[in-house]
This record gives sequence, C-alpha cells and structure tokens, in this order.
Amino acid sequence: MTEFASPSVASAPLRAADDVMPLERLGSLPASRLSFVRSLIRQMARQRWQISTARFDLDAQGHGVAIYRLQTPQGRYHGVIFSQHLEDDQRSDRVIAQAWDVTFGVVEGDVDDALLEQMAANVPLQEAGRQHPRLLVLSRANRSLRNFAHFVAALSAGDQPDPAWLTRVGYLYRTTAVYGNGKFGIADFVRLRDNPDFQRPFSAQMLAVYLLRHFSIGQVEHIARRRAPERAVPMATELRRYLGIGNSTGLGMAPFLINHPQLIQQWVTCRETALALALGQTPDEESRQRLIALTRRAMQHLDQTVTEDADQGARNAAIVAALPEVIAWLEEVPLEDDLWQQLAAWSARTLPLEAQELVNTLLIELYPEQVDPLEDQMGTEERLELIPDMPLVRLKQLIETHYDWALAEDFGRPEARHWFWYRSAEKEEPRLGVRGVEPGAEKELPLAIAPRVHHTHGVLSAFLEANPRALVVEFLIAHPRHKDIVRRIQSMVETPYGEIHTNLWHRDMKPMHLLRTKLSFFGASRFDPKSDRWVRITLFQGAPLVEELNAAPRDLADFDDWSFPLEPQGVMHEQRQGAGETS
Repeated sequence: MTEFASPSVASAPLRAADDVMPLERLGSLPASRLSFVRSLIRQMARQRWQISTARFDLDAQGHGVAIYRLQTPQGRYHGVIFSQHLEDDQRSDRVIAQAWDVTFGVVEGDVDDALLEQMAANVPLQEAGRQHPRLLVLSRANRSLRNFAHFVAALSAGDQPDPAWLTRVGYLYRTTAVYGNGKFGIADFVRLRDNPDFQRPFSAQMLAVYLLRHFSIGQVEHIARRRAPERAVPMATELRRYLGIGNSTGLGMAPFLINHPQLIQQWVTCRETALALALGQTPDEESRQRLIALTRRAMQHLDQTVTEDADQGARNAAIVAALPEVIAWLEEVPLEDDLWQQLAAWSARTLPLEAQELVNTLLIELYPEQVDPLEDQMGTEERLELIPDMPLVRLKQLIETHYDWALAEDFGRPEARHWFWYRSAEKEEPRLGVRGVEPGAEKELPLAIAPRVHHTHGVLSAFLEANPRALVVEFLIAHPRHKDIVRRIQSMVETPYGEIHTNLWHRDMKPMHLLRTKLSFFGASRFDPKSDRWVRITLFQGAPLVEELNAAPRDLADFDDWSFPLEPQGVMHEQRQGAGETS
C-alpha cells in the first residue's frame, strides 16, 4: 500500500477513525480541493494539456459525430462523441436503458477511419457492444430537456439564457454511467497504472465528463446558429463556466465503498491528512479574511442549491443557518496561533455534521501548497492478504480492538437486521430489501461487514475455548466459510479509515450516505436526491473552460478557485454579441 511521507510542515493529529468513519459523517462530506475533478483540472493546467477539435460534424438538430484531440506531454488521446435522435419514450436514466442522446468514449492514441467505424457501430450500444480495447472510458448521457430547449431558444433569438435555469438544474446533459477499468472489453486499469496522465483514481473518467461539458456548449451553440444564422449569439463566458455536467446514480455505486476498503483508506487518509496540515498552520489576517470570504461564498452557493427532497433541503437550510455563526466567530475571536484548532473544536461542539465538514473543507482550501501534493497519494495497489500462521487468539484481539464498533451491535434486535442487500436479475444492480417482508434474502450479497465480523468473532471465540493454542489456518480448515472475512480483518487492521463504522443492515442506515460519500470524492455538488436510493448531482460546475485551460496561467491560484460556484449576475443584460464559431 502507499506510504504517506512525513509532512515537512506542522500538522495536528489525525482524527480518530471512530469519529471519521460512521456513515452519517461520511455522508456529510462536501467536495474538496482533493476531489478528482479539482485535481484533474490542476494536472491539466500544470502540464499544459491542450484540447482541440478534430471533427465537429453535426446536422441542424445537433446529431452526428464530434472528436476532440487531447495532447499531453506524455501522449495523445481523443474524445469521440456520437449524438443521435432519441424518442421521448426511450429516454431513461436507469441502467436498463438501451438508447441515449449521446454516447462517447476516450481513446488512447489516434482515431483512424477503421477505428471510428468500429466505434460508431458499438459505442452507441454501450454494454451490448463489442468495445475496442483502446477505449479507456465508455459513457452515455441524456439531455436535460427543459434546459436544452431554453438555451437553444435564447441563443437563437440573440439573447443569453437565464442563469437561473442552471441554478435549478446545473447542466444540459447528465451521464447515467461512466465506465472504466476494463468493463465491456475496454482497456483494463492495469494499462493506466503506469500511464502518468491517468494514474490517479477515476481521472480518465473525469476527463470524459469534462469533454462532454465542452461538447454540450458547442452543440447548443451550433443548433442555435443553424436555427437562426443571422441572429444567434454564443453563450456568455460566465454562463459557460457556470454550466456543469449532471450525473444520475443509484445503489449501483454503493458496493464500491465496501469492496475497495484499501482505496477508501487512501482517500479518507489523504483528506484527514490535509485537514491536519491545515489545522497545524499559524493563521494570519489574510488567511482569516480568505476563510470568511469562502464561507460566505459556500453559504450563498448552498442557498442557491435547489432540491425537491425535503430531507436534503432541510440539511442545506441547516448549513446556511449555521454559517453566519461561523463568520461571526471568525470575526470576533482573537487571531492566535491555534485559531484553526479552536475553530474545529468549536464547530464540533456547536454545528451540525454537514456544517462541521464544510468548515473543515474550507480550511483545507486555504493551504494548496501543503495539501495538493496529497493528490498523488489517492491511489493504491489493493491486495488483501491472509496470514494463516497468526495465532487465533491474536486475531481475536485484533477484532476486539479494531472492530469494536461491529461487536457493539446486537444483531438479535429486529432493527439491527432490517435490510438485506441483493442483486437484481434484471440488470444485476444492487438492491435493498426488507428482511422478512420482501423476497430475495436467500440471494443476499455479503456487503454488510459488521454482521460478518460479529458472526466470525463468535465462531472464533467458541473454537478458541476448545483449541486455545490454535492458529488461523486451523480455524479456517474447520470453518472455511470465514476465510474471506478473516483475510479482510487481517489486512485492514493497519488501515483505520478503510471500514465504514456502521451496520449496513440497520433500519436507520441511509443508503444515500453511501452514494454521497463516493460522489464527494469525485467532486459532486448540488446533491438532489430523487428517493433515498438514487440522486442527481452536478460535476465541473464553475470549472475553467477548455479555452481557458489551453491558455492556463503559470500561477494557478485564481485559476483553481472554482469551488461553490455562484449564479452569474447581469449576463442576460449584456450587449448582444455577433455569432461566432466556438467548436
């Protein structure tokens, strides 16, 4: 696993896993500067990646093919996008959909006619196609119909679209899946492990989403120009920047957090290390004023965030209500060397969970020179190893020390066994059922770690009473079904942030927290749950545009400052500009 170098600057102690890893707190994390969308943009800017249009062959309705060339210091890639007509009755965000408004992929190397023909025949089919092994990413997306229609109508009339439409729904397209890591015949992750451009987790997938954002701008402007060549205007720069890409995702994302505990350990450790580094800094008046300004911006962003979900709306409102207290505290407390540690302690005592983690995120934002090097430690080589010659009594001690949160649950209570996880036959998607009420419990997936550890500890303890000098291998010969969880326990005791300290069977477990945890590390904003099991979010809203990236300044301080974007003001009142090509 990746080792963390000792920081060369002062840092506070890392928070205890019992404080950090309960699911409710993980589900309260906002995106941070270590999130994958932020780190990708910084990498592209630092290394002067260049994006250009190789082909933009669309008809008047915006259907056709677009190809974007990406040149890095190490290699060349192409984003290939297929846009097609989609009947309204075919439009679905569910994974069982079979057609989409656009399908696309990122290809390593050049795209010749033969490869383009092969992709045109297979990429629109997604899972059903025979995908080329040079594809690094495969994805699809659907239009936000009302936003898309409004933008085309406004631009073709010579007007700017109303920014409030993007405040309500922050995108023109939303993806429904972004596949990588060898799925459906595309390039395996091993191929990227030694690729300096995409070594970080999900960086190739985030690039695909960023290119789709660029395409959505070019496509909507193209349709407007074809509709009204004499009157149409390009989208204002501020509005382009405010445009993101949506994502619709459900329980299919949840198993990742359980099945990749060593990777989750890296993500959380990096974030906690970043927080510790920030808390260890000696603040000055400039950094205090910077934190106040960031807090005001985050408060306004959350106040502008629209959701129809009552619970999420209440959570957003609670943060907005709490942040004036943070600003008042910052303005009133004397500027002392441990001011940030005082702030963290005060917020932990006073603020709701989401406001606490927002304050922590904004503290991290203050210190890019200390924090940003951690982005290269977000990945790890995952390997769970069994230690068969470990004394069984030692394994029992490890469970009682590191998995005490699992042993504390009373699984005899009905509420502790409420949910069960299974995989649907329809599309093999993870699902939740109510035990004893809904069918499928006999096909339960072993995603809940707490009951597995609890059960193994009981069986192991009984075996030890009869065999006090036994080794792990002897226990497993007698009880082979426990091999996987024993391997996990032995591997994870050295990784305090790898396990979610929550019983995923419990009636009070909220699956939305699982989705939000992973999405926060992606860099998601504007969480808009559509039920307790699927959510829509926005990526790259506020991010620099391709043309800004291509001319990125050497000093990235302002260039990289795009978290918590705000609705542009005065865009609709700008003087009309002449129509021009942007693609």
